[in-house]
Amino acid sequence: MRHSGRHGVGVGVGATDRATGFISRRAQGCLGGPSAGSYPDRQSLVRLAIVARDEGTAGGVLPDFSEFVVYADESGDHGLVAIDPQYPVFALVFCAVRKADYIAGVVPAVQRFKFGVWGHDAVVLHEHDIRKSKGPFAILLTDRALRERFYRDLNGLVESAPMTIFAAVIDKLSLRTRYADTRNPYRVALHFCMERLHTMLSEEKQHGRTVHVIFESRGRKEDRELELEFRRIAANESGPGRQDFGLFDFQPVFVPKAANSVGLQLADLTARPIALSHLRPDQPNRAFEIVRPKIGGMARLP
Repeated sequence: MRHSGRHGVGVGVGATDRATGFISRRAQGCLGGPSAGSYPDRQSLVRLAIVARDEGTAGGVLPDFSEFVVYADESGDHGLVAIDPQYPVFALVFCAVRKADYIAGVVPAVQRFKFGVWGHDAVVLHEHDIRKSKGPFAILLTDRALRERFYRDLNGLVESAPMTIFAAVIDKLSLRTRYADTRNPYRVALHFCMERLHTMLSEEKQHGRTVHVIFESRGRKEDRELELEFRRIAANESGPGRQDFGLFDFQPVFVPKAANSVGLQLADLTARPIALSHLRPDQPNRAFEIVRPKIGGMARLP
C-alpha cells in the first residue's frame, strides 16, 4: 500500500482566539485545560488539529480532507425478526480508495465501460438488476456475444480498481441465538469496518483529517438511525474498543442511487459475492475470487 509521506499534524490559527491570540475554550478542552502542566500527547494534538479545522472553516479556511474516500454498501437486510432461511446473512462492505486514483482511473474506466455498452453513462450498475437482467440489463438476454463481453469487461473493471475492501458478514441466526440482547447486525458490522478503516488510515498518516464515508440513502428514518450509530462510533460512545476514532474526523454522507456514484456502484458489486463466500463456501464464486485480493480485513461474525 502506498504511503502519502505526510507526517505530523498542523495546528492552525483557527484554534486560537483571533482577537487575543489565546487558545479557544474548545481547544483548551483538548489539552486538558490551559494549565495542564505538561506537553500534550499526540492524541491531544490530533484533536486540537480537528478543532483548528472546524474553527478555521467558520473563518473561511478549507478543511483538511483525507486523501481517501470510502464507499459503503450492504447485502441482505439486518432484521432479526423474520430471517430469510435462504439468505440468513447480512454483509457490510467499505471500499476505500485514494481520491487521486478515483479521479484519474476509476471513474473514467467506468464511464468508458458504460458508453461502450449503452452509448451513454446514465445507467446505474446495480448487482441485483445485472444478475436478473432487468431494466437496462435486459440486453444481456438477447445477445450472447454482448453478454460475454459485458461480464468480461465488468470483471476487469472491478479487478483493476485500486481499492481496499473491509467487510463484515453477519450470520443472523447465530447472532440471534448467541446473544440474548439481539445485537443489531448493522451496528456489529459497522463497528468492525470502521475499526479496520481506522487501522488503514493510521498507516497512511491521515490523522486529524476529514474522512467521508458515502452511503446510499435508504430513506429519512433509516438514514437518521444509521447516522446516529455512525456518530456514536466516531465519538467513541459505542462501548470499549481498541481504537480511538477521535483521531479522525469521520463524516457520513448519504446520497440517492440516482446520483449515479461510481464508488457506490463498485461497492454494490462486491457486497453480495462476499456474503455468498460465507453462506455457500463450497459454491464456485468467480466474483469473490476477483475481489478477494483487495480485502484488507474481513470478519465472519459472530
